[in-house]
Amino acid sequence: MKTERRFPGVRITKKAEISVKNGHPWVYGEEITEGADGLSGQLYADVFSQKGSYLGTGFVSEKSKIRIRILSDNANENFSDSFFERRVKYAVDYRKTVMGDDFSACRLIFGEADGFPGLTVDRFNNILVAQVLSYGTEQVKTIIFDCLIKYLRELGETIDGLYERNDVAIRELEGLAQYKGWYETPLCKHPDVTYTEFCENGITYNVDFENGQKTGFFLDQKYNRRAIAKIAKGKTVLDCFTHTGSFALNAAKGGALKVTAVDISESACDMARKNAEKNGLSDRMEFIAADVFDLLTEMAEKKNSPYDFIILDPPAFTKSRKTVKNAERGYKEINYKAMKLLPRGGYFATCSCSHFMKDELFVKMLNSAARDAGVSLKQIEARQQACDHPILWNVPETDYLKFYIFQIV
Repeated sequence: MKTERRFPGVRITKKAEISVKNGHPWVYGEEITEGADGLSGQLYADVFSQKGSYLGTGFVSEKSKIRIRILSDNANENFSDSFFERRVKYAVDYRKTVMGDDFSACRLIFGEADGFPGLTVDRFNNILVAQVLSYGTEQVKTIIFDCLIKYLRELGETIDGLYERNDVAIRELEGLAQYKGWYETPLCKHPDVTYTEFCENGITYNVDFENGQKTGFFLDQKYNRRAIAKIAKGKTVLDCFTHTGSFALNAAKGGALKVTAVDISESACDMARKNAEKNGLSDRMEFIAADVFDLLTEMAEKKNSPYDFIILDPPAFTKSRKTVKNAERGYKEINYKAMKLLPRGGYFATCSCSHFMKDELFVKMLNSAARDAGVSLKQIEARQQACDHPILWNVPETDYLKFYIFQIV
């Protein structure tokens, strides 16, 4: 006798079945061949193959192209509070293990890599900052957030509040409103201010988690910043797309003679300048609010670059497959110009944070830029995102950051 199911069921295409069996948790609406009409008003749905084999159960999102996000392939799972609490503890315990002394500033939950569709939670010392981008997770976030706060405190960590950065347009594709503000819970009497202080790689930062990009600070480059600090000693450094100055500050702390940090945002430069002052590094640093493309072009025309180390940390130039070619041209332009500006023997760090800009395409672009610039690239390091942003091999979307350090020869 077949077990009676609690949730409505759908059948999916053979192609989607193969993807799910290989561990990818997403089922698109166009992949559902039977049962789609029964999903209205449902939070969970079962997924079956064309022949009726059970494949898993997940969150339903009626308005998203991703109609079901599979949470578990355990047919006996009832998705009680304890299910989500187990996952929270598993995610936190992983960070406690792999981050060591860096546990006070790290990503605690990284979406699908931790079994929480569309959920990001970053920790900045005493403050947690969360972003919810899926309908299903929005419905159970109280369970997740409260467990997270309680478990961290059980581990002896001080948590004073959780701030939600749900002010992103992608939420509307899930039928969710945009907003930002404190998560109200009896567990926390949150502070009145929306900034905090934390330490990374020996550098103290102020983070504006209300107005800064995404959750306020990019934690994924933590160890890449440490890597460039090792070779910055005695160099004159140009840090492009500096944001809050993190690469520039690491270079200065690493012993750079002079660091110029550039960002198009005046407010970002102001924050970076304050971070330099806080860390006693202002005497070797300058901050310029400018368009990086224009600045590199102007410097190339003058043919007089004082820099022997250039760092490129641009925002994602593409967020879809449709715009990859345009993104490739943008990446090539800035990388080509940086290579042309550097002297032989100079150093060069470059990266892409777009999942759609695959590593093989990024490497192809770098080779093309180097040929056009008339230089060769001696690879020092090839790196990825920090381990608090784990890569789940069966979910390629979790593998997004490419980071290379070269010497120009």
